[in-house]
Amino acid sequence: MARMRFPHILILPILATLLVPCAALAWTAPPTGHKNGVVAADHPLASAAGVTVLHQGGNAVDAACAAAFALGVVNPAGSGVGGGGFMLVHRAGQAGPPVVLDFREVAPAAATRDMYIKKGVARDASRRGGLAVGVPGEVRGCAEAVKRFGKLPLARVLAPAITLARDGFPVGPHLSKSIRSKRKLMPRFAALARIFTPGGDALTTGQLMKRPALARTLQAVANKGPSVFYRGWIAREIVKAVRAAGGVMTAKDLASYKVKERKPLGATYRGNKVWSMPPPSSGGVAIIQALNILQRYPLRRMGHNSSAYLHHVTEALKHAFADRARHLGDPDFVEVPVARLTSKEYADELAARIRYGTREIHSYGTADGKPRAPSRDRPGTSHLSVVDGAGNAVAMTTTINTGFGSMVVAGKSGVILNNEMDDFAARPGEPNAFGLMQGEGNAVAPGKRPLSSMSPTIMLRDGKPALVAGASGGPTIITGTLQALLNVVDFDLDAAAAVSRSRVHHQWLPDRLLVETDLPRDVVFNLAGRGHFVTPMTRPFTAVQVVRVGKDGLLYGASDPRKMGAPAGY
Repeated sequence: MARMRFPHILILPILATLLVPCAALAWTAPPTGHKNGVVAADHPLASAAGVTVLHQGGNAVDAACAAAFALGVVNPAGSGVGGGGFMLVHRAGQAGPPVVLDFREVAPAAATRDMYIKKGVARDASRRGGLAVGVPGEVRGCAEAVKRFGKLPLARVLAPAITLARDGFPVGPHLSKSIRSKRKLMPRFAALARIFTPGGDALTTGQLMKRPALARTLQAVANKGPSVFYRGWIAREIVKAVRAAGGVMTAKDLASYKVKERKPLGATYRGNKVWSMPPPSSGGVAIIQALNILQRYPLRRMGHNSSAYLHHVTEALKHAFADRARHLGDPDFVEVPVARLTSKEYADELAARIRYGTREIHSYGTADGKPRAPSRDRPGTSHLSVVDGAGNAVAMTTTINTGFGSMVVAGKSGVILNNEMDDFAARPGEPNAFGLMQGEGNAVAPGKRPLSSMSPTIMLRDGKPALVAGASGGPTIITGTLQALLNVVDFDLDAAAAVSRSRVHHQWLPDRLLVETDLPRDVVFNLAGRGHFVTPMTRPFTAVQVVRVGKDGLLYGASDPRKMGAPAGY
């Protein structure tokens, strides 16, 4: 029986005063169509870097990696060569599913299940300092992708990022905001403070920033290949910095890092083929599970962002996130029931449990530990979507986890290292930095890859790319990518509208429906009347990037205004 939460309606007049319309999200200009290629990254200079290599004869894989390397320079709070990620590659004219490259960070060989609950270990050891760092994979991942699927040498792909790091770039508003949000922590990490608060003053929007140490690192990779990062002087700088900051990483951990090729997860939705990321990402399982449920409902008739529509999306997501907490982890270490979770039969069972109101929260699944509100830590992730003129497509998400990762800089390399170890169940029974409950399948183990929410997704129609999508923003990656896809398929919104329209987020625990502040008041009121604990998301951090292939055959890119990104094309 649905829960009766009508007392929530009493607080809605107060809540409604917080729901100030946000014109920046309510309407955006239609995107411009391009014939030869589009790169949609969450920084305009990164998008431009990708298009530069397209102009030079590169393809979508070259452009994606060029944009990713550039993002690590200009948006270093969210990505960089000190982290890792996932790539989904559709090759034009190739039969069969897209290729999945998993270059996710891995736990060092000396990592143990209980390493963060030992006596004397700081409460934030999985988030700050050397123990937080997983073995980074982005350099190896992009090097392998370019070698296998690209058209240009790695040095050409790295060139735009090297130029930005060496010659400088104006600090963008997102980076400036990220620096301010971490200013109180900076004094604990002197090397990071010297980069972003030189002389004690935080860099501000518009200031020219140069990263000469990182430029030398990227140039070394361009000259000598990825081996210098994993076995040469850069590797030595990484290990030295991690161990000085209390970590356990060794030279062998870096030297033994490998990219994994995995099979993508596929499903059909409204006649389209949707491909997404398998475990150790939870994104593909959750998105496919939600799509399997939602295709049973006439979403278009419900109306875009109506209370009925958002209620059904939310209930589907609560089922998906409950199963995420129970079942998901690194498939090389634990058995993950992917076939069952993504089956149409299981979706039938879950859809039958959706009704007008909500259910008791634990009827969606079970998890140990006491729920709490998500952390205010800003996510450290970036997504980019690329389609070239030949029909190759790449969805790529990279991350250093939370803002500025571990906050450890790898000495003379200038590389900011990830804090991906917090994506494990670092403290069993407790939520991670994003408030996500973690199952035993995601416990720390040596050589293991932590569970992720990254959701690079490619949708095909008649075997050709129709939509490339993904997002940054912790668990809101899943909800943001799903809603952008629904905006295109069910409501035929253009690329810009698909990423800019207001979104909601629910991750099962904590039991809160986060809503962006431009949702109409009557929609918010009706969602509360259905039993949802509605909370305004006053500081949205999901940033979705998409490329949509229009009915005219042109490519339309959109970068989320929430992160002040911009696409580029030609």
